[in-house]
Amino acid sequence: MIQVLHVFYGDMPGVIFNTAVFFKNSYDDDWIVDDFSKRMIADVDKSEVLGTGVIDSPVLGKIAPERLSGGVKTLMLVKFMPEMVFNASACGNNCAKWLLKIAENEDRTVNLRNIMNFGEEPFAIHVINTDQVVHSMQELVPIAVRYV
Repeated sequence: MIQVLHVFYGDMPGVIFNTAVFFKNSYDDDWIVDDFSKRMIADVDKSEVLGTGVIDSPVLGKIAPERLSGGVKTLMLVKFMPEMVFNASACGNNCAKWLLKIAENEDRTVNLRNIMNFGEEPFAIHVINTDQVVHSMQELVPIAVRYV
């Protein structure tokens, strides 16, 4: 069975909207030193994980995990808390490929209140609003604009 990223556009009941606060109160140290997380942090925040409590940021210097970008924090929540739905609107377009990678191995559902650019490569996204699976931005955008 092919795994897909499930996306609900617009207001969604039960979604965790304030991902920064939720992350601060929920993350586990193991998330930070996970190899997948390290790659996301390096790519999205251009930062290096030095340990469970220290990340080396080229902009901010040595920081705690709570000071990571909203995008990286949301990505980690999506990866490590699959039973919950998070608003991924804090994620920039540089997070889109990571949402797709997270969903490669396990279905994930996110809420978006903007149109995220998932790139030129084919992908599989199930738009919950219309129960359609789309494979390109050309297919996704006309649907998403109706809800955001």
